[in-house]
Amino acid sequence: SLGSEEELFTITLDEARRIYAEPKRRGRAAAKPPLKRLGDNDVSGKPMSVKEGRFGPYVTDGTTNASLRRGDTPETLTDARANELLSERRAKDAEKAAAGPAKSTRKSTKKTAKKAAKKATKRSTKKTAKKAAKKA
Repeated sequence: SLGSEEELFTITLDEARRIYAEPKRRGRAAAKPPLKRLGDNDVSGKPMSVKEGRFGPYVTDGTTNASLRRGDTPETLTDARANELLSERRAKDAEKAAAGPAKSTRKSTKKTAKKAAKKATKRSTKKTAKKAAKKA
């Protein structure tokens, strides 16, 4: 790609073709290697590892991710503590799934508004019909 906007005016046709022929760089970057490898998880049996994420270090077994707490560091994290963090995370996820989606109260307000609008239109049509009957 071009280094600056100034190059738009000074680039030659050959340079433009060379840049256009380069492969496009899209998508996410390659996954970073884990900071530390741990033993297998008690529940899933998969190997655990500590990785650096967008919001700080976390422990994962490939399916479940759990953030490290303030006192935990990747270097001093033990297998037992990693198992504990992953178990807490699984319990929290199960709790959310059991609670189900939150109920919304918007539907009832929409229905009452529609009913009020219908009544208003009925009244106005009745009034115009009465006025027309009086004139005739």
